[in-house]
Amino acid sequence: MDNPDSFSLRHPEEPGRLPLAGKIVMLTRPPAQSAEMAARLEILGATVIHCPTIQIAEPSSWEALDAAIDRIEKYDWLIFTSTNGVEFFFRRLAEKRDDGLNAVSHLRTCAVGPATARALALAGGRAEITARESKSEGMLRAIIEAVGGEEKLNGQRFLLPRARVAREILPVELTRHGAEVDAVEAYQTIRPDVDRASLLRWINENRVDAVTFTSPSTVTNFALIIGADDLRDSLRGILIASIGPVTTEALRAHGLTEILQPQTYNAAALVEALAETLTHR
Repeated sequence: MDNPDSFSLRHPEEPGRLPLAGKIVMLTRPPAQSAEMAARLEILGATVIHCPTIQIAEPSSWEALDAAIDRIEKYDWLIFTSTNGVEFFFRRLAEKRDDGLNAVSHLRTCAVGPATARALALAGGRAEITARESKSEGMLRAIIEAVGGEEKLNGQRFLLPRARVAREILPVELTRHGAEVDAVEAYQTIRPDVDRASLLRWINENRVDAVTFTSPSTVTNFALIIGADDLRDSLRGILIASIGPVTTEALRAHGLTEILQPQTYNAAALVEALAETLTHR
């Protein structure tokens, strides 16, 4: 089996004894962000192909984030919806302020999901609230519960460092309840250079058993790389796995209807669902 130069391919050490032996799973998230998922799949015997369709980059401008960091004392809350938001915020905080972590010690901090909470801990912070549901609606409910009701949001000041392109549900709903929200660009996702011919060869020769998608951006960029807005023909016969409902919605917008989605929206649950489904295919 040839290995396209632009792809990262890893085989498990003892595939013959494991439940996903012989199965090939393509991950579309950058390797640094998909390390946990890849490790879990390889433990089960799967061969993992890294084909990142997004690349995490610095924001188009630091201006908004820098301004928020300069006036960090005015905020009551710090909200993170991804590990990337954590990493870029704290990196910039250290560059812009001598007081570093002390500057945010007064803030109540909320993270979406355990991975973001772990990233926050590694950065030296602590998630007072970790939303169980890894999407904006779940985070909103967690915050409302933490403050003691919707009416308590009035006058609260939130800083939300996030991707350049992001869903507006959380800032809109917080604002609707009387909160002040600064949703600022801390990073952006861009489309990397991917060898389209190699990707099509893997897909068309039926070498891939499953493709995982972890954000709408991974879906959109995959379609752009493939060169087809409707992905039904390109991915026919391949198990399509989505990490959650927002990503699933993007997949459906690109013509896909048979989508595997775990009940819990994180990497561990996605791998568990993949293992159960692929074992019986």
